[in-house]
Amino acid sequence: MRAVLRAIESGELSAQARILVSNRRDAPALGFAAEHGVPVRVIPTASDPDAADAALVAALQGAGVELVVLSGYLRKLGERTLAAFPNRILNIHPALLPEFGGQGMYGRRVHEAVAAAGARTTGASVHLVDGDYDQGPVIASRCVPLEPGDDPEAIERKVTAVEPGLLVDTLRRIGSGELALPSAPSSHF
Repeated sequence: MRAVLRAIESGELSAQARILVSNRRDAPALGFAAEHGVPVRVIPTASDPDAADAALVAALQGAGVELVVLSGYLRKLGERTLAAFPNRILNIHPALLPEFGGQGMYGRRVHEAVAAAGARTTGASVHLVDGDYDQGPVIASRCVPLEPGDDPEAIERKVTAVEPGLLVDTLRRIGSGELALPSAPSSHF
Protein backbone atom coordinates (compact mmCIF):
# COMPACT_ATOMS: atom_id res chain seq x y z
CA MET A 1 0.00 0.00 0.00
CA ARG A 2 2.82 2.38 0.84
CA ALA A 3 4.50 1.72 -2.51
CA VAL A 4 1.25 2.37 -4.39
CA LEU A 5 0.62 5.66 -2.58
CA ARG A 6 4.20 6.79 -3.12
CA ALA A 7 4.00 5.89 -6.82
CA ILE A 8 0.80 7.93 -7.16
CA GLU A 9 2.35 10.90 -5.35
CA SER A 10 5.51 10.78 -7.48
CA GLY A 11 3.54 10.57 -10.74
CA GLU A 12 4.92 7.11 -11.53
CA LEU A 13 1.36 5.75 -11.30
CA SER A 14 -1.48 7.72 -12.85
CA ALA A 15 -4.26 6.85 -10.43
CA GLN A 16 -6.22 8.07 -7.44
CA ALA A 17 -6.33 6.34 -4.08
CA ARG A 18 -9.96 6.81 -3.11
CA ILE A 19 -10.13 5.00 0.27
CA LEU A 20 -8.23 2.58 2.47
CA VAL A 21 -10.31 0.02 4.35
CA SER A 22 -9.08 -2.27 7.10
CA ASN A 23 -10.84 -4.71 9.37
CA ARG A 24 -8.30 -3.93 12.14
CA ARG A 25 -8.23 -0.65 14.03
CA ASP A 26 -4.53 -1.12 14.80
CA ALA A 27 -3.41 -1.58 11.17
CA PRO A 28 -0.39 0.69 10.55
CA ALA A 29 -1.64 1.31 7.00
CA LEU A 30 -4.50 3.43 8.39
CA GLY A 31 -2.16 6.07 9.80
CA PHE A 32 0.05 6.10 6.72
CA ALA A 33 -2.93 6.53 4.40
CA ALA A 34 -4.46 9.28 6.53
CA GLU A 35 -1.10 11.13 6.61
CA HIS A 36 -1.14 11.03 2.81
CA GLY A 37 -4.67 12.39 2.50
CA VAL A 38 -6.43 9.12 1.75
CA PRO A 39 -9.76 8.64 3.55
CA VAL A 40 -9.72 5.61 5.84
CA ARG A 41 -12.41 3.35 7.20
CA VAL A 42 -12.36 0.48 9.68
CA ILE A 43 -14.97 -2.22 9.12
CA PRO A 44 -14.67 -5.04 11.68
CA THR A 45 -15.58 -8.41 10.20
CA ALA A 46 -15.57 -10.82 13.13
CA SER A 47 -18.98 -10.27 14.74
CA ASP A 48 -21.16 -9.96 11.63
CA PRO A 49 -19.45 -10.87 8.34
CA ASP A 50 -22.61 -10.24 6.28
CA ALA A 51 -23.03 -6.70 7.65
CA ALA A 52 -19.30 -6.11 7.15
CA ASP A 53 -19.60 -7.22 3.52
CA ALA A 54 -22.48 -4.77 2.94
CA ALA A 55 -20.55 -1.98 4.68
CA LEU A 56 -17.46 -2.68 2.58
CA VAL A 57 -19.40 -2.46 -0.67
CA ALA A 58 -21.05 0.77 0.49
CA ALA A 59 -17.70 2.30 1.49
CA LEU A 60 -15.99 1.36 -1.78
CA GLN A 61 -18.87 2.45 -3.98
CA GLY A 62 -19.36 5.63 -1.94
CA ALA A 63 -15.72 6.53 -2.56
CA GLY A 64 -16.08 5.93 -6.30
CA VAL A 65 -13.68 2.99 -6.35
CA GLU A 66 -13.41 1.16 -9.66
CA LEU A 67 -10.52 -1.20 -8.89
CA VAL A 68 -9.95 -2.79 -5.47
CA VAL A 69 -6.38 -3.62 -4.45
CA LEU A 70 -5.85 -5.99 -1.54
CA SER A 71 -2.52 -5.59 0.17
CA GLY A 72 -2.37 -7.36 3.49
CA TYR A 73 -6.14 -7.78 3.76
CA LEU A 74 -6.37 -11.33 5.11
CA ARG A 75 -10.13 -11.79 5.29
CA LYS A 76 -12.11 -13.61 2.65
CA LEU A 77 -14.30 -11.14 0.78
CA GLY A 78 -18.05 -11.60 0.89
CA GLU A 79 -20.36 -12.33 -2.01
CA ARG A 80 -21.65 -8.74 -2.18
CA THR A 81 -18.17 -7.33 -2.60
CA LEU A 82 -17.21 -9.93 -5.18
CA ALA A 83 -20.43 -9.29 -7.12
CA ALA A 84 -20.04 -5.50 -6.97
CA PHE A 85 -16.48 -5.61 -8.35
CA PRO A 86 -16.25 -8.62 -10.70
CA ASN A 87 -12.76 -9.00 -12.16
CA ARG A 88 -11.82 -5.71 -10.48
CA ILE A 89 -10.31 -6.98 -7.23
CA LEU A 90 -6.58 -7.67 -7.19
CA ASN A 91 -4.49 -9.38 -4.54
CA ILE A 92 -0.73 -9.74 -4.21
CA HIS A 93 0.46 -13.10 -2.88
CA PRO A 94 4.02 -13.82 -1.65
CA ALA A 95 4.60 -16.90 -3.83
CA LEU A 96 4.18 -18.08 -7.39
CA LEU A 97 0.62 -19.29 -7.61
CA PRO A 98 -0.94 -21.82 -7.81
CA GLU A 99 1.70 -23.38 -5.55
CA PHE A 100 1.86 -22.24 -1.94
CA GLY A 101 -1.55 -20.58 -1.96
CA GLY A 102 -4.92 -21.19 -0.39
CA GLN A 103 -6.56 -20.77 2.99
CA GLY A 104 -4.04 -20.17 5.75
CA MET A 105 -1.19 -19.53 3.32
CA TYR A 106 -0.06 -16.00 4.13
CA GLY A 107 2.98 -14.27 5.54
CA ARG A 108 5.75 -16.41 7.00
CA ARG A 109 3.69 -19.59 6.52
CA VAL A 110 4.14 -19.30 2.75
CA HIS A 111 7.90 -18.93 3.04
CA GLU A 112 8.13 -21.85 5.48
CA ALA A 113 6.28 -24.03 2.95
CA VAL A 114 8.58 -22.89 0.13
CA ALA A 115 11.66 -23.72 2.23
CA ALA A 116 10.24 -27.10 3.31
CA ALA A 117 9.56 -28.00 -0.32
CA GLY A 118 13.16 -27.23 -1.27
CA ALA A 119 11.99 -24.93 -4.07
CA ARG A 120 14.72 -23.38 -6.22
CA THR A 121 12.51 -20.47 -7.24
CA THR A 122 9.72 -18.54 -5.61
CA GLY A 123 8.31 -15.08 -6.20
CA ALA A 124 5.17 -13.00 -5.97
CA SER A 125 1.89 -13.12 -7.87
CA VAL A 126 -0.83 -10.59 -8.56
CA HIS A 127 -4.15 -12.31 -9.19
CA LEU A 128 -7.81 -11.53 -9.64
CA VAL A 129 -9.82 -12.34 -6.53
CA ASP A 130 -12.71 -14.77 -6.66
CA GLY A 131 -14.61 -16.67 -3.99
CA ASP A 132 -11.70 -18.98 -3.09
CA TYR A 133 -8.39 -18.07 -1.47
CA ASP A 134 -5.66 -17.47 -4.08
CA GLN A 135 -7.54 -19.23 -6.87
CA GLY A 136 -8.32 -16.35 -9.25
CA PRO A 137 -6.36 -15.98 -12.50
CA VAL A 138 -2.78 -14.75 -12.10
CA ILE A 139 -2.27 -11.58 -14.14
CA ALA A 140 1.36 -10.84 -13.22
CA SER A 141 4.21 -12.47 -11.36
CA ARG A 142 7.85 -11.96 -10.61
CA CYS A 143 10.30 -14.81 -9.99
CA VAL A 144 12.90 -14.81 -7.23
CA PRO A 145 15.77 -17.32 -7.44
CA LEU A 146 16.62 -19.11 -4.22
CA GLU A 147 19.95 -20.35 -2.97
CA PRO A 148 20.40 -23.77 -1.36
CA GLY A 149 19.90 -23.34 2.36
CA ASP A 150 17.75 -20.22 2.16
CA ASP A 151 15.63 -20.29 5.30
CA PRO A 152 12.11 -18.83 5.58
CA GLU A 153 13.50 -15.47 6.75
CA ALA A 154 15.83 -15.18 3.76
CA ILE A 155 13.05 -16.20 1.40
CA GLU A 156 10.70 -13.63 2.95
CA ARG A 157 13.31 -10.86 2.54
CA LYS A 158 13.80 -11.73 -1.13
CA VAL A 159 10.06 -11.85 -1.90
CA THR A 160 9.27 -8.73 0.12
CA ALA A 161 11.88 -6.86 -1.93
CA VAL A 162 10.03 -7.55 -5.23
CA GLU A 163 6.39 -7.26 -4.14
CA PRO A 164 6.05 -3.44 -4.14
CA GLY A 165 7.55 -3.05 -7.61
CA LEU A 166 5.43 -5.87 -9.00
CA LEU A 167 2.22 -4.38 -7.63
CA VAL A 168 2.98 -0.84 -8.81
CA ASP A 169 4.08 -2.07 -12.24
CA THR A 170 0.93 -4.19 -12.59
CA LEU A 171 -1.29 -1.24 -11.67
CA ARG A 172 0.63 1.00 -14.08
CA ARG A 173 0.13 -1.53 -16.87
CA ILE A 174 -3.61 -1.78 -16.10
CA GLY A 175 -3.95 2.01 -16.01
CA SER A 176 -2.12 2.46 -19.31
CA GLY A 177 -4.16 -0.23 -21.05
CA GLU A 178 -1.11 -2.43 -21.60
CA LEU A 179 -2.67 -5.09 -19.37
CA ALA A 180 -6.39 -5.53 -19.96
CA LEU A 181 -8.69 -6.96 -17.33
CA PRO A 182 -12.10 -8.31 -18.21
CA SER A 183 -14.32 -5.20 -18.19
CA ALA A 184 -11.20 -3.17 -17.36
CA PRO A 185 -11.91 -0.16 -15.16
CA SER A 186 -10.16 3.17 -15.13
CA SER A 187 -7.49 3.73 -12.51
CA HIS A 188 -9.30 4.89 -9.35
CA PHE A 189 -8.26 2.75 -6.38
